[in-house]
Amino acid sequence: MADDTPNAPLFQIQRMYLKDLSLEQPNSPQVLLEQGSPQVEINLTLGAETIGDGMYEVTVTATVTTKINDKTLFLVEAKQGGIFEIRNIADEQRRQILGIACPGIVYPYLRAVVSDVCTRAGFPPVVLSEVNFQAMYEAQQAQARAAAVTNGSGVIGTVN
Repeated sequence: MADDTPNAPLFQIQRMYLKDLSLEQPNSPQVLLEQGSPQVEINLTLGAETIGDGMYEVTVTATVTTKINDKTLFLVEAKQGGIFEIRNIADEQRRQILGIACPGIVYPYLRAVVSDVCTRAGFPPVVLSEVNFQAMYEAQQAQARAAAVTNGSGVIGTVN
């Protein structure tokens, strides 16, 4: 969405980058000798913040904890970031772009990083499943509306 008109709506990717990466194998090498099926727990978190006039950083963080017999086999935490330029777009639409479109652009990079680091650590790759960021955004908005009604504040939560 780019146009030469000064007030035309603008949405551009400025940069993608790996913001943080951590791998821990706290019980190695002993845990590697244990038998059993590993249990894998995956948590995703999203972040968005204004970093300048019309410039936004959107991050998606995955925390993957793999245990075998209640002992941690490995823990991977990866945070992928993207810088986006968004101008001349109404607030509600901008919030949707930051909460749905931008994480959808960042997420494939995060999936590749997590899979790669698991493989490099000597484990089978952990392939993160597809995520419906629109459903996540709508659920977050519904929770915010419910909280506003419960608190009587009338304020609805937003993505920065």
